[in-house]
Amino acid sequence: MVMSEMFTQLGSVAAGIMFLWAMFQQYFPYQLRPHIQKYTQKLVSFVCPYIQITVQEYSADRWRRNEAYVTIEDYLSSNSSSRAKWLKADIIKDSQSVALSKDDHEEVTDEFQGKRYYCLTFHKRYRDLIVGTYLNHVIKEGKAIAVRKRQRKLYTNNTSQNWYGYKRSVWSHVPFEHPVTFETLAMKSKKEEIVTDLTIFRTRKQYYSKIGKAWKRGYLLHGPPGTAKSSMIAAMGNLLNYDIYDVELTSVKDNTELRKLLIETTSKSIIVIEDIDCSFNLTGQRKKKEEEKEESKDDPLLMKGKEYENKESKVTLSGLLNFIDGLWSACGEERLIVFTTNHVEKLDLALIRRGRMDKHIELSYCCFEAFKVLAKNYLDIDSHNLFPSIERLLGETNMTPANVEENLMPKSITDDPETACLEDLIPAIETAKEEARVKAKKKAKEKEEEEERLKKEKEAKEKEEAAGEVKEKEKTKERVKENGVVSVVKENGVVS
Repeated sequence: MVMSEMFTQLGSVAAGIMFLWAMFQQYFPYQLRPHIQKYTQKLVSFVCPYIQITVQEYSADRWRRNEAYVTIEDYLSSNSSSRAKWLKADIIKDSQSVALSKDDHEEVTDEFQGKRYYCLTFHKRYRDLIVGTYLNHVIKEGKAIAVRKRQRKLYTNNTSQNWYGYKRSVWSHVPFEHPVTFETLAMKSKKEEIVTDLTIFRTRKQYYSKIGKAWKRGYLLHGPPGTAKSSMIAAMGNLLNYDIYDVELTSVKDNTELRKLLIETTSKSIIVIEDIDCSFNLTGQRKKKEEEKEESKDDPLLMKGKEYENKESKVTLSGLLNFIDGLWSACGEERLIVFTTNHVEKLDLALIRRGRMDKHIELSYCCFEAFKVLAKNYLDIDSHNLFPSIERLLGETNMTPANVEENLMPKSITDDPETACLEDLIPAIETAKEEARVKAKKKAKEKEEEEERLKKEKEAKEKEEAAGEVKEKEKTKERVKENGVVSVVKENGVVS
């Protein structure tokens, strides 16, 4: 009877509250409701001793996620997943087990220095402890956890049509899982120098602040195709544990969009523009608009092409310079900016000067030292009786590391794959040598023919000029002296 009476009373109270709330919602003026809520909160604050701190996922003044929210989420997911009842499962690279984190709308409890807090709602007597110590502890631990479980990403920029709306996205990404390292990179003795330079850069935050420079560094990688420029970038990312942003300039409409891409990148990242000489006109020939119009006015197809180019992309050299070295380049820190090109001589000197591209790295053809690295990687050998022949041939011809790698890849199952691959490599180098010789001979012949053609054109022009002079003399040589006066016989036969 006692229990039934208690439930009856509770039901009556609940019904009364619902009735009063319905009357309040329907008849109470909207203009007075904010004032009622204001004073109600003040009344509750006198009775309730708890304080609540709310961290929004998205800040009101920007579209990107609140960094404090992400950090706290990492902290709670790592430290409180064992106490949550609803969990999410995910797989992280190189992890041997499934990573668990709390699900959305799941409430968890965290314990700090003997005090227990529920969703960061705490008694006001602990205000100094929470604001002064606990929050700093959460942020510090959350960042450390994020670094430990972080999976690096490879980003590429989207077209501007996808930059706005509910599902806006400036960058798309996939997990970055390239296995290359500097140990497996085939190149000359520059590796130690580059690794040292990168390591020093990573620890120079205070130094860059002291000298008044943005914490960034530029690298220019240049050399023939197939010389591992892209692999060098991947090795940099693996060494520093940085994300990589691959910028496709041809899909960027103007300088404003380029700047937008920059501010949407994160710290601890590598911003890459590959084959920059092919992206748009950066050849250093800064022609005036009048000269360009003069060149294209007689060629409708060229004029139409220029109009299409201007319609599609208006990124300028000035905009790119500001992107890598202007005021906006300081909105972020610990960044590498890497350009690659096959033709460094085509680039504007202002783009690759020191201070913008701080370090120039030439990646050339495969030498014997680089070959030994490849032999170790592909065949797991340090020496072989065919090495001297290969060393001699590599010294006599130009062959890219990509071509050497293709020949070192075992193509069949044999008892001695090392010897088989090296025996395949030797004729490949000899073939490349012969092709280079034939190409050089052909080029020399074409040069000789061109010189012969120019010589014949010059001789023909000289003969034509000489014939013109003779004809002119024949027209004027009919001169006679009459009474000591020189008279010229004109074409109409009249003597003057």
